[in-house]
This record gives sequence, C-alpha cells and structure tokens, in this order.
Amino acid sequence: MQRPRTKGRGRARGHRRAAVPGASGAGPARCPGLTGVPRHNALGMLDRGPGWDGLGLGAVPVVTAGPSFHQSMWRRGLGGLGGLVAYISPGGHRAPAPCRAAGRCTCEAMVRLTGARPAAARRWGYAATAFLLLLLTVQAAQRADLGGDATAATINHSLTLLQRLQELLQNGNSSDSVLRVRTAASDEAKVFHTHQLLLGLQSEVFEGLLRNQSVVTLHEPPETAALFEKFIRYLYCGGVSILLHQAIPMHQLASKYRVWGLQRGVADYMKSHLASESSQGHVVGWYHYAVRVGDTALQESCLQFLAWNLSAVLGSAEWASVSVELLLLLLERSDLVLHSELELYTAVESWLSRRQPEDAVAERVLRAIRYPMIAPSQLFRLQAQSAVLARHHGAVRDLLFQAFQFHAASPLHFAKYFDVNCSMFLPRNYLAPSWGSQWVINNPARDDRSTSFQTQLGPSSHDAGKRLTWNALFSPRWLPVSLRPVYSDSVSGAVQAARIEDGRPRLVVTPAMSSPDFAGVSFQKTVLVGVRQQGRVLVKHAYSFHQSSDEAADFLAHADLQKRTSEYLIDNSLHLHIIIKPVYHSLIKAKK
Repeated sequence: MQRPRTKGRGRARGHRRAAVPGASGAGPARCPGLTGVPRHNALGMLDRGPGWDGLGLGAVPVVTAGPSFHQSMWRRGLGGLGGLVAYISPGGHRAPAPCRAAGRCTCEAMVRLTGARPAAARRWGYAATAFLLLLLTVQAAQRADLGGDATAATINHSLTLLQRLQELLQNGNSSDSVLRVRTAASDEAKVFHTHQLLLGLQSEVFEGLLRNQSVVTLHEPPETAALFEKFIRYLYCGGVSILLHQAIPMHQLASKYRVWGLQRGVADYMKSHLASESSQGHVVGWYHYAVRVGDTALQESCLQFLAWNLSAVLGSAEWASVSVELLLLLLERSDLVLHSELELYTAVESWLSRRQPEDAVAERVLRAIRYPMIAPSQLFRLQAQSAVLARHHGAVRDLLFQAFQFHAASPLHFAKYFDVNCSMFLPRNYLAPSWGSQWVINNPARDDRSTSFQTQLGPSSHDAGKRLTWNALFSPRWLPVSLRPVYSDSVSGAVQAARIEDGRPRLVVTPAMSSPDFAGVSFQKTVLVGVRQQGRVLVKHAYSFHQSSDEAADFLAHADLQKRTSEYLIDNSLHLHIIIKPVYHSLIKAKK
C-alpha cells in the first residue's frame, strides 16, 4: 500500500524526507542533510553542490545583480532559513547547531532581517520557505522535462527580473519604509519609498535603522546627497555608473552604510582610472582621501602613479593642492620620473610661494632637494634670482656649499672626505639626454633589436667631458636554458622543439667600454615602459638593475607582445626609456 504524502514533505533519490519548517505534520524540525554552500555560475545560477544532485534540483535561478548582491542574499537572507539551503548533510550526519531547529532559525532570521515581532517573523519565515521550495520544485520539473535532450536550452529572464526591481524602486510599489535625505544647505528633503528587506540584505546599517521604524531621516552633505539615488539603485540592482568626480562621494556612502561590495568596486575603479585626464586633476585628491579613510592600497597606487609621472603633475592645476606630507614623501623618493632636478626645484619654489608654509616646513622641503644633481651654473643663478632661496638661504647654505665642492673635485677625491652613501648624491630618474636615451621599437615581436647610446660619466662637473657608450639588446622571445632545444645522438629525438610562446621578452644593457674612471662608482640602470592610457603616454612600469646584473629580471614577463592590441604597444611600437644612474661609494680608509 502506497504511503500517502504529507503536506510540506518531498522524497528524493537516496535521501530521507526533509521536514519543512512550519508545515503541518512536519514533526520535529530536522536538517535534511546539507553539505556545502551553493555557488554561483557564470549565468547567475546557483551551482548544485554535494547533496543537491541527489535531490535532482540542479541550479536555483536567481536575479543577476552582481556578485555582492548575490552573496549578501545568501549570507543574510536564505542562509538564515534554518539551514534549509546553506547546509545539507547526507546520510543522516549531525547538522550544525543553527540548523537543528529549522523553524525556530527561520523565525529568528526573519526577525533580524525585518525587525518584525515573532508572529510576523514566523509568517515571513513560512512565506520565504514556501517561495524557496517553489523555486526548487520548478527547477526540478524543468530538469525532468529536459531529460538529457540534445535540443535542450536554458531560458534566462534574469534581466527582466532586474527590470522589475528597478520598477519596484521607481514606483514605490508595496513600499514598507521611507528614507528622507536632508542636506544642511537646503530645507527640502529627497524622499525614497523603499523596502526593508532589500535594503537590509545589502546594508547592516539600514537593517538596524529600519528595525523599529519605517520612516528614517538621513543627513548627508550635498555631494553625497546628489548621488543617493544612484546609491539606492545599486542596493536594488547591484550596479551603478560613476564618473571621476563622483568616486569619492560614492565611496563615502558605501563606507558609511557598510556596503562592502560597492566600497571595493569604487576603490578598484579609482586605482584603474588614475591615468584618466581631468581638468583639475584627481590623483592628488584621491591620495588625500585614501589617507583619511586608511586605504593603504589606494594610497600606494596613487603615490606610485605620482612618482612615475611627476612631470605631468608638476605642470597641472593639482600640484598646488599637494599637502605638506605628500610633498615630503615625494621628495624622499629616488624613483621620481622628471626631466631634471632643476625642474623639481622650480615646482617646489612655486608651491612654497603659493602655500606660504611655516619656516620650519619650508626649510624641510628645501633641504630635500638634491643640489649636487644641479649644474653649478644653474646653482649660481638660483642663488641670485630665487626669492625663496634668498629668504631661507641660511637653512640650506651648507648643502649649497657641499654641492659646489662636489662639482669642483673628482668623485674619487671627494669621497675621501665626505659620505657619498646618502640620497643627496643619488640621482633620480631624469629624462634629460645626458642621463639616458629613449628607444622606440617598432613591431617588437618580429625579431631581436639592438641600439647604442651615450651618457655622462656622472653628474659632477669634473667629469663633464667624459662620456660612456652603452649597448642595449632586446629579444622578444628569449628562452631560458631549461627550455632551449636539446640535441641528442639518437635519430628519433634529434631535437626537442621549443614553442615560441615559451619565450619571454628580455632586455640586456651593458657598457661598451671599461675605464679606470669607473673606480668608486657603479651604475644603476632603470628602464621605463610607457603605455597609452586615456589618450596620454604614461609610465606603467619601471625596472631597475645594478652593475652586477646586465638585464632586468622579469622584464615584461606578463606582456603579450604578439598581439597588436597589447596594452604595452603604442601604434604597434614598444616605448622604452633607458636611464643610467651613477652610484658613488665611500672609500675605505686605511688605519695608520
């Protein structure tokens, strides 16, 4: 005799019956054997995990509204339904504690989500559970109908559901909460008719605010209030479009209301749009904001961009907005890319004249300039014409005197009396012709290339007439020894072929001569790689290697130069700039 089915229960192959919370005749609440959290596939469907195949349920269709939207739905919404979805334990294994009383967990979850009283929460729990079971039943029926037919297809209407959510927000249908957004500059408030469940799923702040009240007044500054409609739309639909000037206000909203997915998305947008061109500039402002909110990754990205593209920043309107702290951080770095040290001094003088900081700050800034890297003729001119230098001459008198001494004597003689192992005598990445050469390689994937160029022996005027010749070799498909063809005496395996794609780009820079003038000095080579971003040619990578090594390690290791669309190519050409920086060493004094 066939046993009649009880309402709210279902049987699956190889599984025990699953008790449904709140269903009549369900008996004691019990977890039906959950083993793992469902995952999303590329189509916005929930992949079946262990235990789901036996139920014949495949994947549960959900609204495609972005990864963070889905994760918050499962983590805070469906995950609280007494373990009905989050955990399946086949074979009668003991379920985790939150799942031992499914009906009670459902009610508690809905209390947390909606702030409703227990009775209302039970109704929410029953409704949500029934809705989920309906989804599972429909999915099982669809899978049974397909039955492995080769003509089977999946019909995805997730965009339609997304549109319905947008209409839900725009029209305020079935709204159960109201947000009133006010600014100090206006007496009028923007009113948004919202839904507690959707807001609570995305933001724990909104969940708390709407727990015991349905009308909430929010006070926002004008810049964030202007974007609040976009912000709410993201909570409903999981997507938002922003512009450069909207990045900081949107990040502020995401941080304030703890919408972590949006916060990470805006931070990633900022890091990937540092090169975008704007009328007033934005990288300096983004750096200052990253410091305020403690985003170290964004700070480092902004600081690196400013260092490698400083010449472009010095001539822009945002240079005046650089803070004292940021200016000092930049002046400490040896990887600044600019035309010369004189260009940097001119920009610093302009900053000091505009900002008029305290004398102590101005002196710290002026002492960070590397005066030995400026030619004596230019130093004389600065002493005679610079109002800033005249005002603070006493603070930098010793540095100027030392710079003139450096230019008057040979570096070898100078090193006997002064410590040259300090940043004052270490060049930055100067783009002037005396420090290196630009090298544009057309169609770099074609074959090996080589070039020669000359640089000065050092920045000291004592060596002004001495030049060094350097040879550079570029190979687009250099193979390490381990991957080179192996020759054998046997006929069957004479050569082990190596694939072209196994090679990697290689750059070698060597001196074409040796000289006794090299005593007490070594050479650091720096290779700048320029790319076109947002219509501008900017530095994307800087590779540095010393005299002990003639090539840059991992040079363009991840660049695919075989493709004409490679981001490293500008009009099918690779743009390099090779800089040679002399590094002086103090002599070891013999004890008498």
